[in-house]
Amino acid sequence: MTQHTITRRWRVVDIVVGAVLGIAIGFVFFGWNFAGDALGGLLQLIYPPLRGLLGGLWLLGGVLGGLIIRKPGAAIFVELVAALVPALIGNQWGLSVLLSGLLQGLGAEVVFLLFFYRVWKLPVAMLAGAVAGAFEWVLEIFWWYAGWRPVYKLAYLPFLAISGAVLAGVLGWLVQRGLGRTGALDRFESGRETGRLV
Repeated sequence: MTQHTITRRWRVVDIVVGAVLGIAIGFVFFGWNFAGDALGGLLQLIYPPLRGLLGGLWLLGGVLGGLIIRKPGAAIFVELVAALVPALIGNQWGLSVLLSGLLQGLGAEVVFLLFFYRVWKLPVAMLAGAVAGAFEWVLEIFWWYAGWRPVYKLAYLPFLAISGAVLAGVLGWLVQRGLGRTGALDRFESGRETGRLV
């Protein structure tokens, strides 16, 4: 069996760290659910699609999970766990956040798959965040913003994608590198790689 095949297999540490990471991000989501929704309401008064500029933080779990664990399914797993936290402790959207988490994680996962789970540079992280935003956009324009005019729905996509690229992609990449420098990720290639760069 080649080393390449072995690195794709999930280890216990991958599951544990992915779950812990998802729970931590879930508490970030819980706080952002209320702060982001309030800010989004203000932006909507200016121009409704501007709400998308705040959506990127909700995409962080999938991007960061993929960057750290670097295994097929990591983006979906971490994003779903992160979505589960506010669903269980209470939020204004109920269990529908689990569907959002699945789509957001899937969007990031598709990008990592396109690069065969081998390229973990900043542009890939940004693309993963943007595509996660595009996947979420499909849900939101039919579920939450079905009453918007078509021009608003179309304008919402680039705002959400840009937010995903910055708040999930750039922030996720910076967090992964920061954690790697502390030694907390030494059991992962992502941590060892960051350590070699220091």
